[in-house]
Amino acid sequence: MPSPTAILFDLDGTLVDTIDLLVQSMEFAFEHFDGRRPTRDEWVYGIGTTLRTQLQPFTRSPDELEAIVARYRVYQLEHHDRMTTPYPGVTEVLTELKAAGHPMALVTSKGHALAMRVIGHVDYTRFFDVVVGGDSIANPKPAPDPVLKAITDLGVGPDRAIFVGDSPHDINSGNAAGVATAACLWGPFTRAQLATASPTHWLDDIHDLLPIAQARPRQTL
Repeated sequence: MPSPTAILFDLDGTLVDTIDLLVQSMEFAFEHFDGRRPTRDEWVYGIGTTLRTQLQPFTRSPDELEAIVARYRVYQLEHHDRMTTPYPGVTEVLTELKAAGHPMALVTSKGHALAMRVIGHVDYTRFFDVVVGGDSIANPKPAPDPVLKAITDLGVGPDRAIFVGDSPHDINSGNAAGVATAACLWGPFTRAQLATASPTHWLDDIHDLLPIAQARPRQTL
């Protein structure tokens, strides 16, 4: 019998609802900025990439970029716990997957330390064998590198792994790494936006993942 399929998860917009926190942190960071600021839609579309990747098009120098990052972090860290909540059903599904022996990894564009704070706050640390942050590899999502590192660290091949995410950046990263992908429809991205990345599976609810995980991941659409 093959070993249980490895399940890789994105974090923001997939396991935890932090979207308002991320948007408000951006608005605070740009409050007194005299250049062009991202709109809410522009900012939300960038979620799933690293913070500096999101900010770079809107800043005019490395020093300005670092100043905006610092202001963003002030708001984000101050309001983090209050504005970070699990999506309904996630704890139940993670518990069931863990009990069934599925190796699990977190693959996020957040820095490793902040990712650990998030999963500690919502009591998810116990579920994950591997955590790959945006600063854990040279090329973060949508490059395949973080997914490849996660499956390498879990000791599985791409044919025995599924990457679950809510953004096109997640799906593109997983597809490029050769793993099956599952697009979540409860995050901030629309089905049309996600369809551009061609996910292997669609999830209307986190519980939809359970039968997919129990089958071989390389199913047809």
